[in-house]
Amino acid sequence: MEAKRTLAPETILPQDASSALLIGRVWSQKLGGPCPVLLASGRLLDLSVLAPTLSGLLEIADLAVTLRDTSRFANLGPLTSFLDGTAGELLAPADLQAIKAAGVTFADSMLERVIEEQAKGDPQRAQDIRGRLAPVLGDNLRGLAAGSEKAAEVKSLLQDMGLWSQYLEVGIGPDAEIFTKAQPMSSVGCGALIGIHPKSDWNNPEPEVVLAVTSKGKIIGATLGNDVNLRDFEGRSALLLSKAKDNNASCAIGPFIRLFDDSFTIDDVKSAEISLSVEGPDGFVMTGVSAMKAISRTPENLVSQLLNRNHQYPDGVLFFLGTMFAPVKDRRGAGLGFTHEIGDRVEISTPKLGHLVNWVEHSNNCPEWTFGLAALMKNLASRGLV
Repeated sequence: MEAKRTLAPETILPQDASSALLIGRVWSQKLGGPCPVLLASGRLLDLSVLAPTLSGLLEIADLAVTLRDTSRFANLGPLTSFLDGTAGELLAPADLQAIKAAGVTFADSMLERVIEEQAKGDPQRAQDIRGRLAPVLGDNLRGLAAGSEKAAEVKSLLQDMGLWSQYLEVGIGPDAEIFTKAQPMSSVGCGALIGIHPKSDWNNPEPEVVLAVTSKGKIIGATLGNDVNLRDFEGRSALLLSKAKDNNASCAIGPFIRLFDDSFTIDDVKSAEISLSVEGPDGFVMTGVSAMKAISRTPENLVSQLLNRNHQYPDGVLFFLGTMFAPVKDRRGAGLGFTHEIGDRVEISTPKLGHLVNWVEHSNNCPEWTFGLAALMKNLASRGLV
């Protein structure tokens, strides 16, 4: 298992990595702590001279311009030495930022949330409910702009049919669902284990684009994320959302944040196609592609609902935009749909952001999260960075 988890740079980087501004975060064994880094010519450069934290780095005005001159940044070594563990570890590209997520932003996953609700978290009931609801809800929801007059008409129609749901309210109504996915510092990076609760028998990956947003609400880049979800927990009750979403190692982000510049803009995010691949130790394979063009709210609209005069994030935000994936391919038996097995290799990718690769384990068997905000401050102080 350990040998299988070793990744090579070419398996995780964007297709045009040589022209991309890629920043991230690593644990450096040499320096004895975490460092914000820039990937340049296959090597990781320490950006601590600009800011000791990644969140602070992203607040620098014209950061892309500042990073053009790399002569003052110390060389930490090749990316390969952080992927194989000889020099350290590739971490999630986040530290002090809030980790937030928008839910029910695609019609297909919106339908599956309603099915979960109707099935009360029981995967054996889901197929029958899907067969009854999909023809009605699918046709009404596809291509619908959330908060529009047409959406209000569909809401009235579905209410008359007795099909309205709390998930449809946030999916096509004026107000988006925005929730806290994980605590700052708790996310795992590319190559790490991702955790599912040991009591869950119906769960799935949620491949998503993750925006890097400053404290002023400016979108300055993007990366990939896996918003691991427990369908049985959330299906039993929406009030179990925190247990369904926030468990040990249940949030993966990476491999790097790609900053916006002339070669990568918000329009690339809006036109991205996100691929998912799950390969199980049992030989099971599942693939799929999600088009960001199918999202029901624009990234800018979602960010405006996240961060505004009513709610601020002084350390910035990494913001999951939601997924259209709700896998239904049978795995444990006919009609039971998809669920993870321990050892699954999960890969989320898109050409301009690279590949986020993780392996599935029960959350109680994943490494414990012990390095929090207090530990970070003590570490930075001991290294003379704060």
